[in-house]
Amino acid sequence: MNARSPLYGAELAILVVAAGRGSRVGAGRPKQYRPLAGRTMLAHNLAALLRAAPHALIAPVIHEDDLELYRESVASLGARAQNLRAPIFGGATRQESVRAGLEALDLDRNKRPKIVLIHDAARIFASDELIARAILAAKAHGAAIPGVVVTDTIKEIADDDFIARTPPRARLRAVQTPQAFDFDLILAAHRKAAAAGANELTDDAAIAEWVGHRVHVFEGDAGNMKITSAEDVVAAEARLIRDLQDIRTGQGYDVHAFGPGDHIWLGGLKVPHDHGLVGHSDADVLSHAITDALLGALADGDIGSHFPPSDPQWRGAASKIFLAAAAAKVRERGGMIAHIDATLVCERPKVGPHREAIRASIAAIIDAPLDRVAVKATTSERLGFTGREEGIASIAIATIRLPL
Repeated sequence: MNARSPLYGAELAILVVAAGRGSRVGAGRPKQYRPLAGRTMLAHNLAALLRAAPHALIAPVIHEDDLELYRESVASLGARAQNLRAPIFGGATRQESVRAGLEALDLDRNKRPKIVLIHDAARIFASDELIARAILAAKAHGAAIPGVVVTDTIKEIADDDFIARTPPRARLRAVQTPQAFDFDLILAAHRKAAAAGANELTDDAAIAEWVGHRVHVFEGDAGNMKITSAEDVVAAEARLIRDLQDIRTGQGYDVHAFGPGDHIWLGGLKVPHDHGLVGHSDADVLSHAITDALLGALADGDIGSHFPPSDPQWRGAASKIFLAAAAAKVRERGGMIAHIDATLVCERPKVGPHREAIRASIAAIIDAPLDRVAVKATTSERLGFTGREEGIASIAIATIRLPL
């Protein structure tokens, strides 16, 4: 039986637990929203599940404070995000969050599942085969978890830090998610544990055991790592980037003439000047060039084909809209922006005092690390229209990585 079978459409739900506040990986935000190779950790997780079980009901459980971060994450999934259930707000602990998710699924009477997989957001490498094994194990046993063989010898220690005993390694397993259950069984177990105040059980298998169910252990996947530390983030990103082997480069060029005004827009940043730039939108010459470079790398037309100047809705529009849309197209293809190298050609204004703020603005718009954005400026030695201070030109090169 295959996890991709439409048979599971009405009976399988996957609960993705993403309500934690984990900050050990840094980045100033919950780790599930940490960017990795062009997408957040949560987006990578959901993309893997949507691929492995396209007919399942996938239900994210998030913190209520993270709704905007969640929406930004799933936007990178493009049309596939429509297959996700509306997010469920979790509780103060993982156990409370899982129960909240189960209770919400129980209320979906038309989509109430027979089987539920419970998966941690920090495990982004769940394979199609692992999901298939989880589904089959749940159907066969009612309660089942993936485990991998322990290769290190494990020592149990006493309070004085001396060895108390050495468990036989052959009988030990390191447990992973997704953990797989008959839906009624695990919902009832969670309710019973909550009613009894048993609130410190470490995983859903422990909850099933606590109420007396035997839990089967099926073959896990050594590659299904859990991202916990900063070192894990580095390893996970390196692994993701290795999978993006289609490396492409695009170039963009734009020019706008000076006109009346007291500022110009460069890379989404308002820069004071004694002239403005003339254009259908806000005439952000730098953002336009980078947008065309990204679209060129995707072989997906140019800025005019996506945002035609004949369309009145773009009159006076902020060009960061165009740039963000081009970056989103890269992520929708499962790719990442590896580098942006952009040059402004003008006599004035002097770009140097604003360079770092412009870089930061562009990085925020395209949701990329600052060290992947370069902005330079040069003059044309008083030659041509830029030398006569009639306008500004911009050239940009974008390097992206896509899956083959």
